[in-house]
Amino acid sequence: MKIVACNSNRPLAEAVAAALNLPLCRALVRRFADMEIFVEIQENVRGEDVFVVQSTCYPTNDNLMELLIMLDALRRGSARRITAVMPYFGYARQDRKSGPRTPISAKLVANLIVEAGANRVLTMDLHAGQIQGFFDIPVDNLFAAPLFTRDIRERYPARDLMIVSPDVGGVVRARQLAKRLNTDLAIIDKRRERAGVSEVMNVIGDVSKRHCILVDDIIDSGGSLCNAASALIGAGASSVSAYVTHGVLTGGAVARVAASPIEMMTITDSILGSEAVRVSANVRQISIAQLLANAMRAISDESSVSSLFD
Repeated sequence: MKIVACNSNRPLAEAVAAALNLPLCRALVRRFADMEIFVEIQENVRGEDVFVVQSTCYPTNDNLMELLIMLDALRRGSARRITAVMPYFGYARQDRKSGPRTPISAKLVANLIVEAGANRVLTMDLHAGQIQGFFDIPVDNLFAAPLFTRDIRERYPARDLMIVSPDVGGVVRARQLAKRLNTDLAIIDKRRERAGVSEVMNVIGDVSKRHCILVDDIIDSGGSLCNAASALIGAGASSVSAYVTHGVLTGGAVARVAASPIEMMTITDSILGSEAVRVSANVRQISIAQLLANAMRAISDESSVSSLFD
């Protein structure tokens, strides 16, 4: 079993390797003067079970290309099995035709990963579960819910909690967390006028005097989440926190969260935190390294991965 790190989130790869008590495989990932990517595996991988850790986050296309070239290098190096460990799967939001003559980019990316040489994919909280069907290889989709459940119980043991989905599309995710915590569920009904802009329409559920926890898989610009938090406070919630798996956080998202009614937003380290995240007073990261390490060990040992969902 060998672990290879590309450049998108090396601290996470190092933490996973430490959890498995294994060194990272020696590999060189660099760029030529014209920004072409060059990869060289600097140790023998013939017959090995190799895991490549790479989130396809910003810069998305560069990180995706790094992953594809690394997969090709390992295949040509005669690795026995190659698993693409993608804590954050970029292009996941393009999982269907959104209009006439538009692509299904998530399917295209799946095809590229398979053709590059991946035998298996390990990812976390896919934006749409059906993306697993875009691959013709096994896909293990882990969930952050067990981590979030433990963290919420530790941080808010005495509060009257209510889990809130910031939109109708996230109800299944929020309901699963509410069931784990044995608490109630509310839903934000919103209408999106255009991409990147959302208007909160209604709060479904009685949130009065409750500590509301918004749950989502991705926060990008932060507009939807911050609008949802304002709507909850307006509906009588005593306080609002948020738990989000993937902190994409583009543009002024961190500042937007800081200026919102959100008491604390917790994200995972599936995407490397920016300096703004590190210094923010109301954004914190929790690590998924142990969860990924457990899944990778289970895959390597041919044992159950689904046991990690509990």
